[in-house]
Amino acid sequence: MGMAISKTLTQMSTDHRRAALPTGALLGLWLLRLVTAAALAVDAYVHADLAAGYDSINKGISQGTLFRIEAGAAALAAALLVVAGRRVVVWGYAFLVAAAGVGAVLLYRYVDVGVLGPLPNMYEPVWFPEKTASAIAEAAAVVTALAGLLLSWHWHRVASRSHRRGRRRDPGPAGPVPDP
Repeated sequence: MGMAISKTLTQMSTDHRRAALPTGALLGLWLLRLVTAAALAVDAYVHADLAAGYDSINKGISQGTLFRIEAGAAALAAALLVVAGRRVVVWGYAFLVAAAGVGAVLLYRYVDVGVLGPLPNMYEPVWFPEKTASAIAEAAAVVTALAGLLLSWHWHRVASRSHRRGRRRDPGPAGPVPDP
């Protein structure tokens, strides 16, 4: 009886999401986390720094407010990558923030979209150092976040498959566990 309880507690405490990654994959994922977080931090800093200068451009919501939202979203994505960068959802969020940022800067650089509902006309057909730095950082974050997303998704699937196979091999006292 005591052995069965001990075995059950051990199985309950084993978290398949924390399955050991190969050293190269673990190092690669950490490198991607740091590079992506740094790129998102640059994005956040530039948008926060420029926001006040764009407060006068508004049509319901000012461009400065949109810059602050982008800065907050990028800072949150960077922090989440550092704290919980093995989670697929964190990588997905980082990818979406970076892709939205680079998409917006390229769209409003090359296309005069005009006013869209409460959004102001943000057409700005020039490049300047801060805008260039932000665009490069966002583009780098898109690439590295996509790589991190694919890598973390792959290892999540591998760990889940390994966990399911392990449950079938050891039915325990209650019998085999049905597949979901």
